[in-house]
Amino acid sequence: MFGKKRIYVLISAILLLFIILLGRMAQIQLTNTESFTDRNINLLEASVDQRTQAVVIDQGRGKFLDRNGELLTHFSLPSLVLFPFLKEMEWDAKAVASIIGVSEEALLHAIKEAKEPFIFGGSDPFELTENQMKRINELQIPGVFAVHKQFTRKEIPAEQLIGIVRENPVVLKERYGDRDLPINTMIGITGLQASFDEFILQEGETKLLYHVDARGGPLFGIDVKYIDPANPFYPVNVQTTIDIEIQQMIEALTDRHNIQNGGVVLLDVETNDILAMVSRPHLNENAPFDDEGSINFMLTPQIIGSVFKTVVAAAAIDLEMDLPTNTFNCSLTIRDEVDPNYNYGYLNLEESFAKSCNRTFALLAEEIQKQDPALLEKYAEKLSLTGINGWIGDVFHYSNFQQLPDEKAGRVFNKDEDRKDSNLVRLTGIGQHEVRATPLGVASMMATIARGGDRLMTRAVSDLTYKNNTNFFEFPVQKQDGDTISPYTAMKLQHLLREVVVHNEGTGRWFQGLPYEVAGKSGTAETGIEQNGIQLHNKWFAGYFPFKNPAYALVVVNLDVPSEEGGINPLFSDIVKGLYDLDQRRYQDMTAGKEAE
Repeated sequence: MFGKKRIYVLISAILLLFIILLGRMAQIQLTNTESFTDRNINLLEASVDQRTQAVVIDQGRGKFLDRNGELLTHFSLPSLVLFPFLKEMEWDAKAVASIIGVSEEALLHAIKEAKEPFIFGGSDPFELTENQMKRINELQIPGVFAVHKQFTRKEIPAEQLIGIVRENPVVLKERYGDRDLPINTMIGITGLQASFDEFILQEGETKLLYHVDARGGPLFGIDVKYIDPANPFYPVNVQTTIDIEIQQMIEALTDRHNIQNGGVVLLDVETNDILAMVSRPHLNENAPFDDEGSINFMLTPQIIGSVFKTVVAAAAIDLEMDLPTNTFNCSLTIRDEVDPNYNYGYLNLEESFAKSCNRTFALLAEEIQKQDPALLEKYAEKLSLTGINGWIGDVFHYSNFQQLPDEKAGRVFNKDEDRKDSNLVRLTGIGQHEVRATPLGVASMMATIARGGDRLMTRAVSDLTYKNNTNFFEFPVQKQDGDTISPYTAMKLQHLLREVVVHNEGTGRWFQGLPYEVAGKSGTAETGIEQNGIQLHNKWFAGYFPFKNPAYALVVVNLDVPSEEGGINPLFSDIVKGLYDLDQRRYQDMTAGKEAE
């Protein structure tokens, strides 16, 4: 009796396992073929993929272009594609080799080693001419194709601004749970790649493919298929405001001057567009989040030091504290002690600004705050220093779409009680204590002054364009909400910023001999960070040029460096020279082009 029970239990267990197995097979082959497991794996596609070999010509994700339409993240290269089944057939290798100028043996050897279709030249692709492409394709050899292949740049300009693209099934489901997308769809994780992700999401790869059997041989003969989403409109491309030639020049100069933690922001004064943005340290593509390389420090608030004196000066001008007869003892510190480093004597506001006298601006800030505890913050906002500067507006069904969602707002005070504390207000007046601003905010302040007080949003992207290059959406130049400084105040600030450079003892006298006349303000901020017993500082120079007809607003910052090291004047100077040379060359090319017409 007991033995029969054991047999029944065993038979029942086997039947149960058999039923479970049948159910699992039904799930795999009948019910969940297109959404298997919580990862929504498409088993039909996976099965086909196992029997498919392909060369991806274009991944299908929208591209980023510079302001002139040049590709930023990718480049297109006329390339030769060869399929491995060529080793099993007779084909005119000699003709192909003759067209591209290599030996027949080189082609045959490359195919002999191939197990999958490949680009001839490997990691250093062989670049064809348009004529070579035409001649190769006219041969109509199965498995031999000349195509325009899209490659990702090894070094992407403005890497933190453009951002990172990765496969992330969890984030993909959170963003696009209502869409039928493959789990390996590439999505933007940071920067513009993230903020414009929905617009540039890949529509399907363009590729050459053929089907193989279990041994890798052709399954249906040697018929290679060209697969293309065939949509003339999508994916959409993103036309940025970046000038790739300027961007690459500034990146090279930044590295040459050994800026390891900091960067550069260059704006077009007329539009407030970002022409170039460099953040260091470099982005580590293999492990982007293992260090600070993924952070765009140009959008992150930093201690700005004496650059903030520009804000204090603007308020003082409007309160008529800038009279030449109103002087300050610049042989004393902000704590009314004898200054061991400077013995400037009595200086008025103009002289104090040129020489960056701390005591003057500490006392001015104190007096300003007595009249209105919120006044310094109001002027910082008027000058675009502390608010969000990136373009914000409505884009189709997106309300308050942000081009730069990673941008953080700056501040003047962190606590309400600090606004009325005399000692803390004095520190605030020289850009210390809780004063923080992004390098982008500092550049926007300089551009605002150069424009005469007009506050504009900062664009990183000017247009979205369809695949066929027609316009999809334009991001217009827009004014920022809120109050602005008056044209008179802007004019006075322009004069003060120029005095920093032309004054014989000005902190910007380094730039007197440049081909463009510069106006600007220096800053050396104590960070409170100590390394090996040495206090670290943030070193700044922010300005605009040419002074009489402003075109560029430029900010250079080196973060967390010893006071005797890490100067940024040589870098600022070389950028100005580089822009001047580039402008001259472009002007000559344009003139020559018009004469040729």
